[in-house]
Amino acid sequence: MKMTQSEKARQQYRKMTQTPVTRLVLTLSVPTIISMLVSNIYNIADTYFVSSISTSASGAVGIVFALMAIIQAFGFMIGHGSGSLVSLSLGGKDIERAKKIASSAFFAALVFSGTIAVLGEIFITPLMYLLGSTDTILPYATQYARYILAAAPLMCVSFVMNNILRYEGKAAFAMIGITFGGLLNVALDPLFIFTLKMGVAGAGLATALSQVVGSGLLLSMFLTGKTQSKFSPKYISKELRDYLNIFRTGTPSLLRQGLNSIAAMLLNNAAAVYGDAAVAAMSIVGRVSFVVFAFGIGIGQGLQPVSSFNYGAKLYSRVRRGYIFTLIYGTSVCTVLSAVVFFSSDFIIRQFRDDPEVISIGTPALKAQCVAMTIGMLMQCTNMLYQSIGKSRPATVLASLRNGVCFIPLILLFPRFFGVNGIIFAQPCADFLAAGISVPFALHFIRSLPPDGEI
Repeated sequence: MKMTQSEKARQQYRKMTQTPVTRLVLTLSVPTIISMLVSNIYNIADTYFVSSISTSASGAVGIVFALMAIIQAFGFMIGHGSGSLVSLSLGGKDIERAKKIASSAFFAALVFSGTIAVLGEIFITPLMYLLGSTDTILPYATQYARYILAAAPLMCVSFVMNNILRYEGKAAFAMIGITFGGLLNVALDPLFIFTLKMGVAGAGLATALSQVVGSGLLLSMFLTGKTQSKFSPKYISKELRDYLNIFRTGTPSLLRQGLNSIAAMLLNNAAAVYGDAAVAAMSIVGRVSFVVFAFGIGIGQGLQPVSSFNYGAKLYSRVRRGYIFTLIYGTSVCTVLSAVVFFSSDFIIRQFRDDPEVISIGTPALKAQCVAMTIGMLMQCTNMLYQSIGKSRPATVLASLRNGVCFIPLILLFPRFFGVNGIIFAQPCADFLAAGISVPFALHFIRSLPPDGEI
């Protein structure tokens, strides 16, 4: 017998508020980890296929990835902001508000990304130059970017839908759209680039089509009654404060993405002083490190719907237990993975580039990053926690630490005093600083939660 929507809502409420916290975090984190890993794999594959065309084509990928980062930043801002508010509303059994927030976020994302797409197409040449294109890279970057801009609305709303699904406690549904879209992109790249001889434009078309399919799968979850929140014009809010709440709650994500881009630019510029080998080495270290970070991020994102839902339900003891478990579990996983990478660092760097100079820089840099990643969950988990329960101010402060407040001064100063070693150790030192600053935030959260049922 088919369940009614109210029965589904009660079942989901029981799941999020009565399932043992440890099991719930583990269940919700696995699909997110898979999604993160698949996204990382297809980004590497995209770069690999395009790089085989020419050096200029390879440069175009980096330029357009910067454009995608802008679209992603707005998608994450609206997605995390709305997802947190939806989960808080569902925890408080206010399903109508959840529908209102979800619909408003969906259409706001369409407006934002549609504006970016139109303006980007109109000013595509100066935009490519602004993102770092050279005259020789420009033709390739323009071909690639046109498809990305055309798919920008779907890309942006995909981030929104993905996060709302996660915050509702339906991470497996979110994984389906992202994973299928990513794998489709990998499959279409060689077909369009080489078989159909479309070159760089083929990579752009492959990405655009994968976004169409991925976003369609995500949207189907909302249209077929698998979610409590809905997308409908009748639920779109006419109150400015609802949009301000979404943007305010999602600001840490926007800040985090923006600082990631700035940090990467500064690191590349600092490494370029020491030649292409230094740039290549730090790029490899970044890609390998992200695999470990993907596990940490996935585990942390498994906590977010648990903490926001139960915070909305005023079950604060479950929020506290979820946070402490996630911190211990995530730190343990990242420590084990970091140890494996640490003792294999020389071998790993060689697989990417068997160049003595690259290896001499990349190996110690990867080892230093592995040491720092053992404590990274403290900052990451605390940041995600504050954002998930709608505490935007501390979440924004924490989001600005790793690649902003801590890293930027170090990457500007360290190379002047320590040369290439300054580049190697800037990010690990920033990670330790960020973790240390996060400690009082974590302690304050644990001590300030009221007893269950109180406001």
